[in-house]
Amino acid sequence: MSGQARLALCAWVATLAAACALLPLVGPVGWLAQAALLLGVQTAVGAAARRRPLPGGAVVGLQALVTLLLLTFVFVRREALFGVVPGPDAFEAFGALLTQGTTDVGRFSTPAPVTDGIRLMLVGGVAVIGLLVDALAVTYRSAAPAGLPLLALYSVAAGLAPQDGARWLWFLCAASGYLLLLLAEGRDRLSQWGRVFGARGGDRDGADRAGSIGAEPGGWRADDSAVAPLRTGRRIGAVALGVALVAPAALPSLSGGLLETARGGRGPGGGTVSAVNPLVALENSLQQPENRTVLTYRTDAESTSDMYLRIVALDEFDGAAWRPSERRITELPQFLPPVPGLSGDVRTDEVTTIVRAADWYAQSWLPMPYPADEVRIGGRWRFEPEGRTVVGDRGQTTRGARYQVTSLVVRPTARQLAEAPEPSAALRAEYTEVPGSLPPVVAETARKVTRGAPNDYAAAVMLQDWFAARGGFRYSTEVEAGTGSQAIARFLEDREGFCVHFAFSMAAMARTLDIPARVAVGFTPGQPDGEGGMTVGLQDAHAWPELYFEGVGWTRFEPTPSRGNVPEYTRPDLPPVDRPSVPAPLPEDEAEPLPLPSRSAECPVDVRAQGACDPAAPAGDDGSSGGSLPDSLLRLGTPVLTAAGLLVLLAGLVALPGLWRHRVRSRRMGGGPGPGARTLAAWRETVDSAWDHGILPQESATPRMTAARIVRLGRLEGEAAEAAHRLATAVERALYAPEPRSAEGLAEEVRRVRDGLREAAGRGARLRARLLPRSAVRVAWAVSDRWSAAAERYGGTLRRTAARLRPSRQRA
Repeated sequence: MSGQARLALCAWVATLAAACALLPLVGPVGWLAQAALLLGVQTAVGAAARRRPLPGGAVVGLQALVTLLLLTFVFVRREALFGVVPGPDAFEAFGALLTQGTTDVGRFSTPAPVTDGIRLMLVGGVAVIGLLVDALAVTYRSAAPAGLPLLALYSVAAGLAPQDGARWLWFLCAASGYLLLLLAEGRDRLSQWGRVFGARGGDRDGADRAGSIGAEPGGWRADDSAVAPLRTGRRIGAVALGVALVAPAALPSLSGGLLETARGGRGPGGGTVSAVNPLVALENSLQQPENRTVLTYRTDAESTSDMYLRIVALDEFDGAAWRPSERRITELPQFLPPVPGLSGDVRTDEVTTIVRAADWYAQSWLPMPYPADEVRIGGRWRFEPEGRTVVGDRGQTTRGARYQVTSLVVRPTARQLAEAPEPSAALRAEYTEVPGSLPPVVAETARKVTRGAPNDYAAAVMLQDWFAARGGFRYSTEVEAGTGSQAIARFLEDREGFCVHFAFSMAAMARTLDIPARVAVGFTPGQPDGEGGMTVGLQDAHAWPELYFEGVGWTRFEPTPSRGNVPEYTRPDLPPVDRPSVPAPLPEDEAEPLPLPSRSAECPVDVRAQGACDPAAPAGDDGSSGGSLPDSLLRLGTPVLTAAGLLVLLAGLVALPGLWRHRVRSRRMGGGPGPGARTLAAWRETVDSAWDHGILPQESATPRMTAARIVRLGRLEGEAAEAAHRLATAVERALYAPEPRSAEGLAEEVRRVRDGLREAAGRGARLRARLLPRSAVRVAWAVSDRWSAAAERYGGTLRRTAARLRPSRQRA
């Protein structure tokens, strides 16, 4: 193989080696084979053209033409002439594909699917880089500048690739390819100088005795290969590669991206957690057209509405962005330390959750319920005590991880939060700090919204309700993300954004009110998978504020409308929506009458002895009357009457759920003590009516989401659909408005929804909804709640005593 052909082959290898750095960005890797084949044809055309006396520009132009024809055949051959010659339609199709690829790059998170647009950008980009490398290194004989396009290709890939432990491998591939190209060019240049001579035994005078270059005087010998120069080239290449590997470790690094790998030292107590910026990836996740599954989990919690999977807490606000401050990390203990700020007087329930991360989901922070008490997971994981998070060490990620978390469901009362004592001065100073660049309108708005609040808890609830219902805010992921001071002020003016804007703005406003606050990033509880588990997707990514109350600890709030679940301890003191009180199955006015005393019980003993009290022979009946039944008829009537009684009893049992639903419906629609209670009763009747027709209720859904779901699954149209949405609006006003509005006309709205559900349902579904309503299961719920209340009343003292005997855990 000639030196020029060897150099062209090395340029092909170097380009493919640098292109390997793009592999972590996309899913299937078949595009790399297409790029390799196209590069091979491009290299072969260049080698063939250089064997002819053609100028360098003509060689490069011919390679570019062949590359364009190949791209046309692969991607837009239907719009091309003869399948390979591009015309106006083909170039228009190229433009459409590039536009699609640019959009897909912005929509998908890594690893992204290889759509047609992304494949064109990958293959075409590698082909252009390969053409530049071949032109510089082979056509124009300058391999050193050829490293610039290779560096550009690697830098783009490295800047977008996930921050995992495999990055050094892609760097090594790209660097080795470039060094191979440099060595090949050096060898080719040396081969053009002729034969290289080396001195024998250090005889320097022989150089003066040499008559010509081709002579071999006694003091000199000829070498067939340039051993010494090549050895020097290898040494230079090794030193350059070593410097490239060592220098970045000695320079400060730039952090970024959602949940970047933590930088930490080894050994107990060593290492720190570096700052991360979750904003971009969170926005991209919410805008994904496909809700790819991130996590699946199973839990023994009674309800998953509060099962938020928290990843990291952002506690530092410098005016430009919220980010987690740099913290020390330690070894992951078997049992995590006590929850900071949590008192034993607050009720907590212990739950166990088993989580499985998707094989494609790789990030270095572990999603888990807060506050965790115990984490069982294999691998290199460390613990950050302040944020109570678990972070991967030395490239450890969640890819395909399966782990078990024992956590606490903290259930404070409104009174406990309202009467919370003052936090420590150090904690208040750290978590109420706001930058000087924060516009005054933020603090002014916070004071205006919370005017009249008697304590920090009341102020926090006012802020939450203002964002979620009373302030006129609208949820939208189309708004440009931003967390800086100006972005918060702009959000308060425009009143449109997604969870990031709501969480960061409420946390900043709480800090201006001297309430310790930070922002948590993670996932909402997800959706049931139909098999007893829960599925969490990309679109469940979420951010929410956490405010600190002494005795309770960091407490979740939910200011984002139509997202997540409003915590129970922040709701108004009204009857609960999801688990209303259920009357006993048999009301007092329908109770069975007491049995009448038998005649034998009223008959005196002496008269009974003479048989005068026998019901078969009453007084005045001598047996000759036809009023008495024969014994055979009596024997036949006994089983018939028994069977009839059993049938009546069975019919009564079958009709009991329908009768109970009818009575509950009448009581709900009959009015209540106030407009708020009447509105909630009408909403409960709407949810139960949909349940009777097969639409299961979701505890974590907001009224607006529930109404949309009833309309969609119940196939409601026209007036029935509008009535469902009007009911949802009414219940939101009842829950969040300062003064609930009138509840007049809601009974008629409920009737319209029920009529619409019956019209859309089949005959069998209508019959079942009337006779065997599914919502009758609330009777069993009521019995279970009363049993649990009794057990709590008599067993609470013993349970609290047992919990205090375990110093490593906090229990109520």
